[in-house]
Amino acid sequence: MTRISRKLRRWTSEVLDLPQDVLYDMPRLTLIGSKQLYIENHRGVIHFTPDRIVLALSQGQLEIKGSALVIRNILPDEVAVEGTILDIHMNGVEGNE
Repeated sequence: MTRISRKLRRWTSEVLDLPQDVLYDMPRLTLIGSKQLYIENHRGVIHFTPDRIVLALSQGQLEIKGSALVIRNILPDEVAVEGTILDIHMNGVEGNE
């Protein structure tokens, strides 16, 4: 992303009071205890087993590890995961490599 583009997005976020996840197409994660995880702004399921789920993001992947994991609900841009969630890791995301 160019320097001007970053400044424009920052300015737009401040002036219009928009959340950064919307402007930067970043995932929004909501973790409830260690039993439920809601992920918004995903790009699809890459891998699914009861102990590991990998989701595609606009930049990289989101890996969820645990036990007895199930996808309770899946929509075009939102996924609800239930089970015992032990680890959440983002790969290939700017600033987190």
